[in-house]
Amino acid sequence: MTVAARRRPLALAAAVATAAATLGATALAAPAAHAAGGPPPMTLKDGTLGWGLKKSFRDYVEGGFANGAIKVTDGAQRAGDGSFAFADGKGTYDMSTHAVSSTFKGGVRFTGHDGELDITFADLKLAGDAGGKTGRITADVTKDGATQDDVPIAALDLAAAKRTMGAGGKVTFDGIPATLTAEGAKVFSYQGRSMYKQGAELDKATFTTTAVTEARPQPQPDPKPKPDPKPKPSEDGGASKDDAAAKGDGNPKNDKAPGKAPAEAPAKADDKPVSGTVNDGRLDWGLKKSFRDYVTGGFAQGKAEVFGDAVKLADGYRFTKAAGTYDAAANTLDVAFKGEVRFTGHEGQLDLRFSNFKVKASGSGDATLSADVAAKGTVTLAKLKLDANALKARDGVVTLSAVPATLTAEGAGVFSYEGRAMYKEGTALDPVSLAVTVGKGAELPAADGQVAASAVGGTPAGGGGVTGGEASLAATGAGVPTGALLGGAGALALAGGAAVYATRRRSVLAKG
Repeated sequence: MTVAARRRPLALAAAVATAAATLGATALAAPAAHAAGGPPPMTLKDGTLGWGLKKSFRDYVEGGFANGAIKVTDGAQRAGDGSFAFADGKGTYDMSTHAVSSTFKGGVRFTGHDGELDITFADLKLAGDAGGKTGRITADVTKDGATQDDVPIAALDLAAAKRTMGAGGKVTFDGIPATLTAEGAKVFSYQGRSMYKQGAELDKATFTTTAVTEARPQPQPDPKPKPDPKPKPSEDGGASKDDAAAKGDGNPKNDKAPGKAPAEAPAKADDKPVSGTVNDGRLDWGLKKSFRDYVTGGFAQGKAEVFGDAVKLADGYRFTKAAGTYDAAANTLDVAFKGEVRFTGHEGQLDLRFSNFKVKASGSGDATLSADVAAKGTVTLAKLKLDANALKARDGVVTLSAVPATLTAEGAGVFSYEGRAMYKEGTALDPVSLAVTVGKGAELPAADGQVAASAVGGTPAGGGGVTGGEASLAATGAGVPTGALLGGAGALALAGGAAVYATRRRSVLAKG
């Protein structure tokens, strides 16, 4: 079989998928009308659901506050990032109605608080609606000694997932956004209080399955394979334009051949290391997302507020008006930022105020982030891991981007409630980013990160703060039955595979 012949089925599958996405579910019904009695049924096998439920809940159970444990059961596996894989998924797909259902083996059990917290999820199912845009994950939930079947846990946005097709009819939905349902919010609870609100963001899910048909005839090779045509020469008798593009035009400025890094710009004569006083700067840090979720997500019934020269970002906080020193020769940075963030909850029993954030770093890779914590003084909260050239100033600006941070033993004592630490020493915190200016004429680069609409403009310290609680999203799909229809979104991938099969079958029959 020639290369071109082998590519025809894949090209057709892509075309069918594109048409399905454009025309919607009605276009996908065409195969049903094509053959008398409808198309052959398709079976879904070898399915896998990759999902971590919610990272902040896993951190809550294992991080020290609940003194708990997580155990996978019945063949489920746990990945290196803490999420779970539920395998051996089986189901069916009807090309006429686009109905799909997939059930997975394996479960996961969460225990903590000396046995007061005990939740098991098993018999997970992925479902969807007829439109193919939304769906859900259900599970049998055992809690407080009682089991409830097919509890809707997550509402899925299938339209936002990345859909790909692989060999042998394998279909993957990757990065499916998931939000907590009203029923799920009741499951994630302790002492009668929900930890998260309906609509809270859950971990994204990945669904992989293989679609097969009852009879799949093997394609026959072409009797007389033809060699691939030779590339045509250009009009001037030389190599074609494609050849010239592959080899480069000989000009190093225009040579963009794959794997060849662009030449670095020559250093300017006046581009000398700058040392001295830090004139301005900003620090972007969210401390720890699971802690913010814990405070504002419903369990602590609390809020996060910013004061002074701090503002709230979509994924954390920004502290500004930096002051300090930078030594290019010694490769060191010592800088402090203004602004304050306060976390309150549990009817005032939890009250943490952080201000005067400081970063001390050296070219050896050692760096720390500290803050003044109310009633505790200055506390080193995090250790930062820097590369050797991380502190090199460019145009008078030192920039650190998404630096990994881990909790210190001293910091673990700060994140506590009722005398119990929520996280262990060494726990990963949110990454740290900063930019500071040194020397005359240096300007801060454009700021990354979206400022929350409710947090534009800080308030004076001691005055009213800007609420940092996350807005609750309305959970979608409540009441959708467990038996699922995966409509257009799933059908476009599955129908693509079916189109490949149908094309091969027609080709074989035509050849006799």
